[in-house]
Amino acid sequence: MNHLSVRPYTITDYPGLLALQKEAFPPPFPEELWWKKTQIQAHIDSFPEGALAAELNGIIVGSATSLLTTYTGQPHTWDEISDNGYIKASHEIQGDSLYGIDVCVHPRYRGLGIAQALYDARKRLVTQQKLKRFIAGCRIPNYHIYQKQMTVEQYIERVVHFEIKDDVLSFMLKQGLQPLQILPNYLEDEESCHYGILVEWKPEFESHF
Repeated sequence: MNHLSVRPYTITDYPGLLALQKEAFPPPFPEELWWKKTQIQAHIDSFPEGALAAELNGIIVGSATSLLTTYTGQPHTWDEISDNGYIKASHEIQGDSLYGIDVCVHPRYRGLGIAQALYDARKRLVTQQKLKRFIAGCRIPNYHIYQKQMTVEQYIERVVHFEIKDDVLSFMLKQGLQPLQILPNYLEDEESCHYGILVEWKPEFESHF
């Protein structure tokens, strides 16, 4: 991992970013949901500091995109907060919070700390820009297994107390993020029963970083 670097991506990285998306989200994942070149350009134009690529030995093996927003507690969907993936309309230059709209890691390179490196870069950005927090809408893909047994609130509590492992939320907890808000109908996501969980990291949580 000595050659792993996290840097802002540029439009010349689009072929590598698209190749990454194809590997991470193969069919039957809808091709129209892979990042388009116009979306990548919009990310760079709107907030280049939040457009990150993880590169290992010259290969893009991970990416993450963020925007600035002002957290109010207002319920929202992924489409709303991400401006349908373009971030132009939703990015707030004077926002107080960094909002992560996606993280992607190449399946052959998972388990090597690439996602953690991307989250660490986001935390540094929060600190550098003197923002209040990093937040992200988190999937809970194991919830459908337990939906008939417990409410989503009960599920989250049991994941937080390590009584249940969730493939995404448990990872977020390891990164020092904490559940902040339940977002019904966040994504069309049957595994998560269409819920998103807004998770939060603040600079004062530094002991987790």
